[in-house]
Amino acid sequence: MAYVVTPPATVGVPVNGTGDLFPVRRIFCVGRNYAAHAREMGHDPDREPPFFFTKPADAIVICADPNNPTKVPYPSATKNLHHEMELVVAMKSGGTDIPVDKALDHVFGYAVGLDMTRRDLQRAMGDEKKPWEIGKSFDRSAPIGAVHRLAQTGHFTQGAIWLKVNGAIKQNANLNQMIWSVAEQITKLSEANELFPGDIIYSGTPENVGPVVRGDVIEMHIDGLPNLSVKIV
Repeated sequence: MAYVVTPPATVGVPVNGTGDLFPVRRIFCVGRNYAAHAREMGHDPDREPPFFFTKPADAIVICADPNNPTKVPYPSATKNLHHEMELVVAMKSGGTDIPVDKALDHVFGYAVGLDMTRRDLQRAMGDEKKPWEIGKSFDRSAPIGAVHRLAQTGHFTQGAIWLKVNGAIKQNANLNQMIWSVAEQITKLSEANELFPGDIIYSGTPENVGPVVRGDVIEMHIDGLPNLSVKIV
């Protein structure tokens, strides 16, 4: 038997220092995982368990050169595009009901990522009590840098995480301010979904998310990883 249409190609993210690619199966994103960001979005972080939304694998935009901003087009249907930078977790294995003390055993490596958000569409759907994938799960909404293997970085429990727009600091926090650690995120996800090799997790964004427009250059940094640079076109 043959496919009736051409099947999509597997999305591969470069693995730093090799000629290999990390195959992306699914993108899970954690919502409101920094207390200050939860508050700026109008929510009480002390009362919410972690929750997740998804993006399609082909929302990935590979950002290979931190010194040469990768061009990302301003998306359609929005007038309020926001930046949300995040630590990204790449999974080498998975399972269900993974204990928290075993969760990090399933991590292949880490990367810097950007969760682009059509905030006006997200808020409109939220106001109507409707799913807000239209605000999150659009084309080219998930820029990402190279995946760095665990042996190169170790696990991330603290360290500066910041984002600049046109050289001005916008987001500036520490990874230790996450409400739910990477291990806890993996555990909670595996309670509701069987995780598989190739799954990646965008682990939440700090406070001071905000709008960008065409021509803006976004630079992102996490201690222990190369910077990521994007230009909105």
